[in-house]
Amino acid sequence: MRAFTVERYGDKAGVRVGEVRDPDVGTDDVLVRIQAASVNPLDRMIRDGKMKAILPYRVPFVLGNDLAGVVVEVGSAVTRFAVGDEVFARPDKDRIGTFAELIAVHQDDLAIKPVTLTMEEAASLPLVALTAWQVLVERARVQPGQKVLVHAGAGGLGTVAIQLAKQLGAHVATTTSTANVGLVKRLGADVVIDYKKQTFETMLADYDVVLDSLGGETLKKSLDVLRPGGQVISVAGPPDADTGRELGANPIIRLVMSALSFRIRRLARRRNVSYSFLFMRASGDQLRELTPLIEAGKIRPVVDTVFPFESVREALEYAGTGRAKAGKVVVKM
Repeated sequence: MRAFTVERYGDKAGVRVGEVRDPDVGTDDVLVRIQAASVNPLDRMIRDGKMKAILPYRVPFVLGNDLAGVVVEVGSAVTRFAVGDEVFARPDKDRIGTFAELIAVHQDDLAIKPVTLTMEEAASLPLVALTAWQVLVERARVQPGQKVLVHAGAGGLGTVAIQLAKQLGAHVATTTSTANVGLVKRLGADVVIDYKKQTFETMLADYDVVLDSLGGETLKKSLDVLRPGGQVISVAGPPDADTGRELGANPIIRLVMSALSFRIRRLARRRNVSYSFLFMRASGDQLRELTPLIEAGKIRPVVDTVFPFESVREALEYAGTGRAKAGKVVVKM
């Protein structure tokens, strides 16, 4: 099969499109012919070797973390899927490889594609939708009337998180550029901070939850908008020891993670709020919970640009250099 492989870390020249062997199909696996995949910041971080400490993929490996496609084979223990089903998924972190013609996915990580979406739209959702669900529903347990700040509201994660937070009954603020103010308002944001003209930390107060996808100074300033007992949950800040345990990292790596996040955790404690890092996990069950919201139009995908498979390298660069205007970049097989 054709696939986009990383043959050398940390170098754009170390990736190529070529032929690799078809994946093996285990008893609990579903073999999917991929129709579309989407680009995430995680893909560039993996390619550049920035995740090797916690995701030590051995080169060469196939890149890609989101998919939509059609089932072409099922393992002997598979009960939820049949040949011909249209599906979407974020494969488990140990079984990535969606920039390819085929992938074998464990049945627990897969869900039937929402009937209202195209393959390209469906491929744009799994990783960001699962991240939003795990932050807002699973960890923050957002309740009606609570105040939620979603940073980078026009990004792939932000566009979904705004919509999900509104469905949970939250009052939602977001940050975005001038060009995307109208978009995030249409997605449901109650308060929009144009970061080119305004500073969110001086305009917002008493928030219950901040979803941080930017890290750095934005993360530190986010602590100042929380009420006592509030929480900032980051997908871009320093990981903590709990993250290491969840990922099965060895004790030394967990100690390093704890040290990396010590300063922001200490700042949070001084303000009587909490900080935690989230590395999302695959879950077909959570995708199935999201599907009714998607099919009802309560959560709508935002797709910026669709690239052909032969242009995966260009898609990664386009998504990573800030040229994407809003939402996700998708690769079509």
